[in-house]
Amino acid sequence: MDIARPDRAREKKTRRLIYGGLGLAAVLLVTLGLSRLKPAAPSVERATVWIDTVKRGPMLRQVRGLGTLVPVEIRWIPAINEARVERIVIQPGTAVKANSVILELSNPNLELAALEAESQLRAAEAQYVELRVRLQSQRLDQEASAAQVRASYNEARLRAQADAELAKAGLIADITRQVSKVTAEELGNRNSIEEKRLDISGESVKAQLAVQQTAVERARALLRVRRNEVDALRLKAGIDGVLQVVPVEVGQRVTPGLNLARVAQPEKLKAVIRVAETQAKDVMIGQKASIDTRNGVVAGHVIRVDPSSQNGTVGVDLAIDGTLPKGARPDLSVDGTIELERLENVLFVGRPAQGQPESLVGLFRLEPDSADANRVKVKLGRASVNTVEIVEGLKEGDQVVLSDTSAWDSHDRIRLN
Repeated sequence: MDIARPDRAREKKTRRLIYGGLGLAAVLLVTLGLSRLKPAAPSVERATVWIDTVKRGPMLRQVRGLGTLVPVEIRWIPAINEARVERIVIQPGTAVKANSVILELSNPNLELAALEAESQLRAAEAQYVELRVRLQSQRLDQEASAAQVRASYNEARLRAQADAELAKAGLIADITRQVSKVTAEELGNRNSIEEKRLDISGESVKAQLAVQQTAVERARALLRVRRNEVDALRLKAGIDGVLQVVPVEVGQRVTPGLNLARVAQPEKLKAVIRVAETQAKDVMIGQKASIDTRNGVVAGHVIRVDPSSQNGTVGVDLAIDGTLPKGARPDLSVDGTIELERLENVLFVGRPAQGQPESLVGLFRLEPDSADANRVKVKLGRASVNTVEIVEGLKEGDQVVLSDTSAWDSHDRIRLN
């Protein structure tokens, strides 16, 4: 028969508890060790990223913008009055002279107004001639009257002198002398009055003729305006150049102020580029620039900067200093680069895909003699087209990844294969 051995069972139970405790402790130690291990760094093909080395030395600050070539002198030709397009004489792309007729318009009301203005001028001129003849006749009548009074005065004056001599000799009564004297004095006063009236009449003639002459000049000016309006129905280029646009069709009615044609001088061009508003703050008039026309690069300089921005960019006009390459024409796409300043003895690197000037960014810096790259905080300074100044975070000779690393934002370390 079997004999119970309670001490043997107790030993087995104790042994199982010890083994279970040891196993649990081993699991805890392994878990703790794994939790302290760093996560595996993602692997990146070295050939797929852009790596640059931090350098120290001079850095040329530049800004770049895309734009087009634009004629320096552009003439839009507007409609002066309401009219109807009768004929398009010259098509766009044709070289024109200043007096070349581009469009022929029609407006019967303007032609009628010109005829009426011409009739008014003739009537005003006829009135002027009639007034001049009438005033000259009145002037002659006044001159005749003044001459008659002057003759009577001279006769009375001589008679008074003779009577004075006869009275002194006692040949005539004294009363006769006095009458002759009074008569001469009266005629002398009338003669003075007539001479004054004659002078005044001369000034009156001039004033009346000046008033009528003003009416004639007004009618002549109105006729000139009406004729100019009729002449404007034959739309002329105004300058030598190339006809670029005729945005109307035959039979279309046009309103005053509507642009009917555009003429430009293609041999005088400038570049108009758009620069990011964050970079345009340093652009100033007179700064040197280079303009890439895809067929060659020509020198230029800044002549104007827009006072306001549109859609995050600022317009900059560049004058062309050299000779444009062959094939340059209006509306040709160009690439303009403006030289802002030259920085001496600064720390700089290629411009990263992420990060703006004067900001703090995270860049992956390659570790020496290792395939690992760790993320470091870098403070950027002033920027150029392809380079940016390093203020803090890197030193000369460091290699950094400049490509877009947003896919590894959750990692502080990558491995380059």
